[in-house]
Amino acid sequence: MNASIRTKLELRREAAPLAVFRILFGLMMLFSIIRFWYHGWIESLYLEPGFHFSYYGFEWVKPLGVYTYLLFLVCALSALAIAVGYKYRWAVIIFFLSFTYIELMDKTTYLNHYYFISVLSLLMIFLPLHTYFSIDAWKNPAKAYQRVPSWPVLTLRLLLGIVYFYAGLAKLNSDWMLEAMPLKIWLPSKFDIPMIGGLLGQEWVQYAFSWTGALFDLAVPFLLLNKRTRVPAFIVLVVFHVLTRVLFPIGMFPYIMIVSALIFFPASVHHRILEFISRLTGILKKRFDNGRTLVNKYGPAHKLRTTFLLLFFGFQLLFPWRYLLYPGELFWTEEGYRFSWRVMLMEKSGYAQFKVVDEESGKWVYVDNSEFLTPFQEKQMSFQPDFILEFAHFLEEHYEEMGWNNVGVYVDSRVALNGRLSKPFIDPGADLTQYEDSFKPKTWILPFHDTIKGL
Repeated sequence: MNASIRTKLELRREAAPLAVFRILFGLMMLFSIIRFWYHGWIESLYLEPGFHFSYYGFEWVKPLGVYTYLLFLVCALSALAIAVGYKYRWAVIIFFLSFTYIELMDKTTYLNHYYFISVLSLLMIFLPLHTYFSIDAWKNPAKAYQRVPSWPVLTLRLLLGIVYFYAGLAKLNSDWMLEAMPLKIWLPSKFDIPMIGGLLGQEWVQYAFSWTGALFDLAVPFLLLNKRTRVPAFIVLVVFHVLTRVLFPIGMFPYIMIVSALIFFPASVHHRILEFISRLTGILKKRFDNGRTLVNKYGPAHKLRTTFLLLFFGFQLLFPWRYLLYPGELFWTEEGYRFSWRVMLMEKSGYAQFKVVDEESGKWVYVDNSEFLTPFQEKQMSFQPDFILEFAHFLEEHYEEMGWNNVGVYVDSRVALNGRLSKPFIDPGADLTQYEDSFKPKTWILPFHDTIKGL
């Protein structure tokens, strides 16, 4: 490793920013899980549906019946343990595993911020976030440190920077920048919002939102790094995320990003936050100010951590570009779309009428999707090709169990993308039972016959 880089990574700094990040992350996750439970989403999303869409390679991850509630309870308790810094390593490992299992149970619920939480909690396993202002540090003074190397703070900043910058790059496409799509569809429907609702139907406002959104995502990581622009950039960040929360139903994601961005501020700000927490809880902050410094130990553990971090960030930098390996329009085929920090870039609606055929007898039937899917599942399935393929295989198995032979499944599908007229989506002559899901291009998706230029 270059000597100057190593020096920057090992430069000593206060551990307070890591403690604040840990506390706020744990509390936000705890609140998110309680909110999810309170709204009855565990039952409606995981227990009521008779069929669940799976991620490729994770077909074995399924809801656990009534024990799904126990899974959420474990996740909530581990989030609380992270916040207070109790058995931190075990707590963050359990949180990562339980939360990621929840995320993988049904592909229908995919959101970028769920992926972000899984990625972030995986990174946190390797960071010493429990060395200051934690139960672990209080119970074991030998493992308590007031100062740490810079690399844990820098890695958190780097991950947040990647998320924002890649989200900004994804917005540099002709639909977003030149057509203000899909904001031109979404914003007019928010006319009832006080003060600004009347403006949202005006075209110049829709273009302003599109352009400023792209500029914000591209610039904010660099503005937060600069001492002179940090405070105004953070104010803009708060306004931006609060506004997106008001306009769009995206859950806790805006608040998670707001509290995460505090990692860009100096230790003095985090000490004031911890002093405020001390007054609320009665915990004496001074007892953790022991003057001790955590020093990197160069052994097998250090090599393992370094290897992980290199692979982790290499993956985060390269994986979003995998869409370049696929032919066709990304927004149409969605091959390489997920897990790439592409946030709210398109409005798609679809129609999918399945026809199941007994190839031996010639009998056939049209499928009522609502017999097997919830309205939410059916909506998501109608315009996502991997969903359509998985449902076709489910129908194949279902009708084979009913005694049908040599079952074929065909679909008449149309999709509308970003305000365009709906177009045929799936080759109606393709028997989808003859195709298996894989990372290979899906040749049974019909061409888009249009162009969306950009990244």
